[in-house]
Amino acid sequence: MSDAEALRPNERIDDLCTGGRRIIQRTDEFCFSMDAVLLAHFPRLTGREHILDLGAGTGVIPLLAADGAAQITAVELNPVQAALAARNVQLNSLSEKITVREGDYRDPSALFACAAFDLVFANPPYRPAASGAVSMGDGRAAARHEITATLADTVRAAAYALRHGGRLAMVHLPERLGELVLALTAEELAVKRLRMVQPRADKAPNLLLLEAVKGAALAGMRHEPALIVRDAEGNYTAEIREIYGGSI
Repeated sequence: MSDAEALRPNERIDDLCTGGRRIIQRTDEFCFSMDAVLLAHFPRLTGREHILDLGAGTGVIPLLAADGAAQITAVELNPVQAALAARNVQLNSLSEKITVREGDYRDPSALFACAAFDLVFANPPYRPAASGAVSMGDGRAAARHEITATLADTVRAAAYALRHGGRLAMVHLPERLGELVLALTAEELAVKRLRMVQPRADKAPNLLLLEAVKGAALAGMRHEPALIVRDAEGNYTAEIREIYGGSI
């Protein structure tokens, strides 16, 4: 057993069902969910992209996207999660392709070069922080509330990182679509693909996936058919099973 896979207190190892890859997570910290997996599979990759993941957590998106990328930089503020992401890169023998950097992307120039990336992934906190409701010390709550980085902060960092014509792939809440479009437009990013995610065909969307292009015209957005998670019997749909490699 390597040093990377030697589990420590509160840790578990999960199978990513992609190329034999595994991921170590802590049960007392935020663990990735379906939204990260859907986001990792949303953009079309050619194998030539230099990719940035903002708020990488334990590194699930870089691990899932690695085969379709040239190089990936993963940025994470939480030192516990950043250390796990680095171990997960080592665990999966991807050190030549994925670099983990601990730091605050609200100061992007301290972490990565301007206009250096073809694609940015962002799975940011979904909800504004209610006063006194959550604290930075609660890692799981902080991952879902805008305690450190706001939506505007995330979009600004992505715009700094992207070359002209580069893409931002993001997952967020449908009810914040208006805010998303305003934040993107302010940074000269235009939404080109939009896809809603519905828990069932008869339920309202609870997630959205979007792809925005830096420097593109605002016209020409493609609204794609909804991604349905479960069928009428409560089973995962064929598309979801395909995304998960048939393992669910």
